[in-house]
Amino acid sequence: MSDWLIYRGAGAPHDGIEHLPPPPPWRDFDGGPLVAPPVPLDPASERRLGVRHREASHHRPGDTERELVNAALYLRRPLLVTGAPGSGKSTLAHAVAYELGLGRVLSWPVVSRSTLRDGLYDYDAIGRLQDLQIARAATAAGPGGDAGAGAADEPGSDPADEPGGGIGRYIRLGPLGTALLPAARPRVLLVDELDKSDIDLPNDLLNVLEEGEFRIPELERLAGSAPEVPVLSDDGTRVTVRDGRVRCHAFPFIVLTSNGERDFPAPLLRRCIHLHIPAPDKERLAGMVRAHFGEGAAERYEAVIDRFLDREPGDVRAVDQLFNAIHLTQKAGWTDGDEEETRRRLTVELMRPLDRTR
Repeated sequence: MSDWLIYRGAGAPHDGIEHLPPPPPWRDFDGGPLVAPPVPLDPASERRLGVRHREASHHRPGDTERELVNAALYLRRPLLVTGAPGSGKSTLAHAVAYELGLGRVLSWPVVSRSTLRDGLYDYDAIGRLQDLQIARAATAAGPGGDAGAGAADEPGSDPADEPGGGIGRYIRLGPLGTALLPAARPRVLLVDELDKSDIDLPNDLLNVLEEGEFRIPELERLAGSAPEVPVLSDDGTRVTVRDGRVRCHAFPFIVLTSNGERDFPAPLLRRCIHLHIPAPDKERLAGMVRAHFGEGAAERYEAVIDRFLDREPGDVRAVDQLFNAIHLTQKAGWTDGDEEETRRRLTVELMRPLDRTR
């Protein structure tokens, strides 16, 4: 294996990220001070990689996939990953996070209504106004007022006593905003199914991806009186935003996935490394089956795998269908006389091509 590879695709954790060279001068960011290390991988990664991924990771990338992932790491560029449903586009982000020890994968599932601000942060202005009104009403009631007055008189209970009038309680960074916090190691961000977005979102992303920073106007206006405001991150932890600006230190490893439902503008493509993942072959499917169902499962269900691969040109099937068929035939009970026929019939129905309604 080439010595320059940071991500090796071996499915086992290692310290390769410590040997990542400095970025190109045009991709060098200076955000700080550094935030605390991210929280560990969560159950979402366990589900993606398989319950047995530590012994038999199913995500075994080919040479091109491994090299382009490393190109994105070296160049500090997003990785635009295209391919058919079930080809492993989303799993790639979890595999990189697991192997390189980069913590929980930040996930932003894109829908047609998604906006750039959804990914960056949310500000609950109405909630803040309501809480301020309640706190002030309780304070005005005094000790002889209602039961809530005593709590309001406790130190720090009034949001107005906090930096910026307590505004930080009502700001939560989104997955993209959290990924851009200044960290010693790159965070992994999965922007899933970008092709389902509104036509403006890919263009709106350009400046953030290029500059590695964004501003929160609600905090910028308070920078003179409250230069440091604690807010909630997508990890559920408190982080401090200074002068209303978030700027990365290590540019995150961003995976943008697309099922090919639309084309993207040239300016976005210019800022990304493009990786196309082909439909998984038998060897890769066998690895996926082992990761989710244990050693020996690929051999035991070889006929099901072969049936999954046996399709007419243009038929669309997702790997989830294969997993569903194996799980059901594994768990359902039959007598010896009807087991094979039931297995065959269920497999045919569960693996019906997605582009066919009948």
